[in-house]
Amino acid sequence: MQDSSQDSFSSGPVGVPTSLEGGVSGAGQRHAVVVSKWNEFITFRLRDGAVAALQRHGVPAESITVVYVPGAFELGSTARELADTGRFDAVICIGCVIRGATDHYDYVAGQAARLVSQAAYDSGKPVIFGVLTTDTIEQAIERAGTKAGNKGYEAALTAIEMVDLYKKIRA
Repeated sequence: MQDSSQDSFSSGPVGVPTSLEGGVSGAGQRHAVVVSKWNEFITFRLRDGAVAALQRHGVPAESITVVYVPGAFELGSTARELADTGRFDAVICIGCVIRGATDHYDYVAGQAARLVSQAAYDSGKPVIFGVLTTDTIEQAIERAGTKAGNKGYEAALTAIEMVDLYKKIRA
């Protein structure tokens, strides 16, 4: 059994681990929001929610860049390009993939998630997956600002928190 007094993760009393958590103040942060134009009647609502969240939490409009791509499949590669410029603290990917009668949904949704995750891993920056994957148009509408809140807003809050957390980790 390991002696807890030898815990190298502790910076406080013996045996009490250090705890890190990001805050929700976006002051001084710069964000890119990549928006899929496919299903734009949904994604533009998500975009509006993301921008509103960023501004409400201290990110000025001039520190927000919105970039449009054709579909969800292009989100990851574009996010990687933006992250690699060094001009942004985080990239928020916004999209909407609605299940249809074919396997296309599974391929697009799965690849979009994989590529966004890969962009975060490769760039070392928060790249947030704000892509709705729903069975119906009604579910997408609910998640874009009606009954279930606005998932774009939530994605932006995640980005703000992760930028702050990364800064604390790297301090």
